[in-house]
Amino acid sequence: MEYKACHCCGQIHRLPILSKDQLATCIRCQSKIAVHSHHHKSASRTAAAAVAAFLLFWPAVLCPILKIDQLGQHSESSIISGGLELLSHGNWFVGAVVLLFSIVFPLTKIVMLLELSLLEILQRRHKALTLRVMEQAGRWSMMDVMLLAFLVMLVKLGNLVEFQFGPAVIAFILCVTMSMIASLSFDPHTIWENKA
Repeated sequence: MEYKACHCCGQIHRLPILSKDQLATCIRCQSKIAVHSHHHKSASRTAAAAVAAFLLFWPAVLCPILKIDQLGQHSESSIISGGLELLSHGNWFVGAVVLLFSIVFPLTKIVMLLELSLLEILQRRHKALTLRVMEQAGRWSMMDVMLLAFLVMLVKLGNLVEFQFGPAVIAFILCVTMSMIASLSFDPHTIWENKA
């Protein structure tokens, strides 16, 4: 026997161990109650998307994202070098914002998703704290917002400078997509289930 809560209304049910073909129904709202196999699939999808996001993160922040030609001067910059350049020119606040919200928080979120869905290095009692840290880092992770700001900037600067996309643009878009897929497919119930 095991206890399961309905994902819709929260009603607790005492269920026998179900096979893959059997489904449980909530006695209060008639919703289908997820069984262990669904949680396992959710963890696998989350882990796959998080691994892809982690691998894509490094070329997204290290490779040149934009190549600009302005009045005969050529320059190219990656996200991390742009943030460090802002810091070196005395723009501490803007540089810190770029580095924190585009590098530190997204990387923390991805690593925490990997820990909760795949690695399982931490003991079970630390999983609640890990989940809370991951949720907070996810709220402050702004890679998708930065991508939108980046596109708006390109539209506004189109007549003033000549620019070309760098190789990091594709990695950046794919990293944002994989991170969002990992977040959406993550089921917090999987971290409490016993692994076979």
